[in-house]
Amino acid sequence: MVSLVSVSAEPLSASGRSSEKLSLPSLQYKMKTDPEGYDTELHLIRSQFYSALELFQQQAALNFSSITGVGADPTVAKELGDRAMFLAHVTPFYPKQLAEFPSDLAAFLKSSARTLPSGLRFHVTQALILLVNRKIIDIKDTLALFMELQTLDDRNLRKLAFSHVVHSIRRMNKSHKNEAKNRALQNVLFALLQQEDEAKAKRSLITLSELHRRKVWFDDRTANAICTACFHSSSRIFIAVLSFLLDYEKIENDDEDADDLSSEDEMAKNPQVVINKETAYKAHHKGTTASKKKKKAKLQRAIRSMKRKQRLSSETSNNSYYSPLYHLKDSQGFVEKLFSRLQTCNERFEVKMMMLKVIARTVGLHRLILLNFYPFLQRYVQPHQKDITNLLAAAVQACHDMVPPDAVEPLFKQIVNQFVHDHSRPEAIAVGLNVIREICLRMPLLMNEDLLQDLVLYKKSHEKAVSAAARSLITLFREICPSLLVKKDRGRPVDPKAKPKAYGEISVLSNVPDIELLEHEDEVDGSEDDESGDEAASISSYDGIGDSDDEKSQYTTDGGSEAEDIVDEEDDENDSINEDESDDADEEENDDEDNVETEELDAEEDDDYEEVSDSSKPDDGAGDIGNEDPKAKTRKRKLSDFEGQLIAADTSLRALKRLAEAKTGGSSSDLADGILSDEHFQKIKKLKAKKEARTALAQQGFKIPSSDQLSFKRVDPSKLEAHVRLKLNKEERLALVKAGREDRGQYQARTAIKQNKTGGLSNRQKEHKKFMPFAAKKAKAQRSRQEKNKKKLRSGKQFRGKKAWKQ
Repeated sequence: MVSLVSVSAEPLSASGRSSEKLSLPSLQYKMKTDPEGYDTELHLIRSQFYSALELFQQQAALNFSSITGVGADPTVAKELGDRAMFLAHVTPFYPKQLAEFPSDLAAFLKSSARTLPSGLRFHVTQALILLVNRKIIDIKDTLALFMELQTLDDRNLRKLAFSHVVHSIRRMNKSHKNEAKNRALQNVLFALLQQEDEAKAKRSLITLSELHRRKVWFDDRTANAICTACFHSSSRIFIAVLSFLLDYEKIENDDEDADDLSSEDEMAKNPQVVINKETAYKAHHKGTTASKKKKKAKLQRAIRSMKRKQRLSSETSNNSYYSPLYHLKDSQGFVEKLFSRLQTCNERFEVKMMMLKVIARTVGLHRLILLNFYPFLQRYVQPHQKDITNLLAAAVQACHDMVPPDAVEPLFKQIVNQFVHDHSRPEAIAVGLNVIREICLRMPLLMNEDLLQDLVLYKKSHEKAVSAAARSLITLFREICPSLLVKKDRGRPVDPKAKPKAYGEISVLSNVPDIELLEHEDEVDGSEDDESGDEAASISSYDGIGDSDDEKSQYTTDGGSEAEDIVDEEDDENDSINEDESDDADEEENDDEDNVETEELDAEEDDDYEEVSDSSKPDDGAGDIGNEDPKAKTRKRKLSDFEGQLIAADTSLRALKRLAEAKTGGSSSDLADGILSDEHFQKIKKLKAKKEARTALAQQGFKIPSSDQLSFKRVDPSKLEAHVRLKLNKEERLALVKAGREDRGQYQARTAIKQNKTGGLSNRQKEHKKFMPFAAKKAKAQRSRQEKNKKKLRSGKQFRGKKAWKQ
């Protein structure tokens, strides 16, 4: 006889070959090792499970239960849970005998889940999860049951069911994605999300959000289902969806993250970051310590800017941007519906701000047109408004080049009038100028010349935050439209004639982007990206001056054109001085001095060019040229032979055009068929990376991002505020000084260090220990006595030397 002892030490008799007592875990192990030898025990425990199940149901029907479950006989619940777990473990080894057990267990849990005791319900749920993990039951048949179990008021059970659903779907999509099975599971969750029952909709939303955050379900169907939940009747579901969407829009500081990683690791991860070896070598090994520090900083800035570009491009091209707002199918309809709910809702101000952020982010991301949104924002634009920086960041986010400037102009003017005036606080002025800069970065057509010149005057403010914001506005318009600035504020723009595109103007590509890099491949590979590259190019051009008459005329025309530029600059300066008579006298004097210096430098360069062109002439006229002053000759040629220089310039330009056409024709012969292979595209990618590296190293000012980059860029409200480092007091300065001296040793005088040194004697100490003959020592002592006597005689008197008449 085999007696089975349960976990509660109650023996269960059964017929068998031996009379030993076994517990359920030991019997379970033996049944797994020898399934055929324990058929009798299996039928016994199976019958015990069904009898306990029937007894429990009868007790529930007779209402022998308390509020927490069956209270009359707790041993029934204990036996039922133990045998359910036992049969779940051995079901894979007895598929025919226990074929109906999984469905019966699921039906029992579904019908009696709310009335079961918490312990029994937890054990039965564990047994069902074990059957799902062994793939005896499909997750599609039990998903609705597990979602219903999450709505019960049982924290442990809710956590268990939620983790099981998430991990099961993750395992199912780990190796490959079964779209048919995923679609069936998504339909179950989507149906629960659309129900009016708040508990079921909330659990479905939490499950979908977790799967989307874990990158398991990041397709369009899931994203649209989550976004559609914004219009649920329950305010809790609505707020939960808004917070989830805004969590994806958290702004990460890319600059700090880029500094944390080592450059070698980043170069290995991003092979497209191409920096010339010569530039890196110069930054670490050539020049003084200060120059090397500047070169290293410049190199790191270039690497960071290139990494940022590549990260942004990878987000757009590799579908790594998983925000649900990015996958909206009907983004315009979503925004209009959400905005109509915003206008009519009676929620608190924080909820309205969340709705504003979601609307603004969607409008900026998909470049939508929602004309009523800007007048709605206009009513909240006040310096004393709560969370005004978040509101202004939303206003900036909703601006893009597809919106008509007339629709945003009232909002833009109100920001200027409310924030930027003389009676406003410095913090408000700084925030207003930063917001104006960000809006003009996206819609430069809003700015006019008079308004810009008034805003630029804040660069003279004594408040550092205000002056920095005004200078950033000047830097922006130096790139996008320098003509709106006064000449002294233009600096040295890259393109002096740059103007923003008109509304609706687009640039249409007529060829493969960056295909011209293949045509000029040698120039891209051979060009140097350091500062001395231009000088080397100019020196190499000077070496071949005497090769042809065209080159000789080219250099003479360069001198003439520079003279013209100087005259034009003088005229422009006179005009600008007449226009800006209201400026300070000190600034005018500084500008005049700078202009005079530039004119002198340009004149010297012109003289050099003319002298070089004179020396390249034939020898037969050398005697005539030598009789005259070379400077007078060059000035005479500038004024007298100006028409000849223009004709020579025309001929040289024609020759250069013919040379360029021949070169492009020869290089494009390889691509005559118009078909590009994968090797061509890979080469274009590498050449583009090299070109970006060279421009990043050579760039000094602000670079304007494209409209697509601005649509993906998230506006950080904290960056709109004024962050000015306050002046430290004496205690804080001393603390910084002491903190910098922690690794430094104790201060000692130089003589004390020399006395305590262990590396040997100095040369002077060695001289004292040299062995000299007695005569040498005597002579040395005599010389020292004579010198001491001379010093005594001279002490207290001014030694003037011998008089001239006494010699």
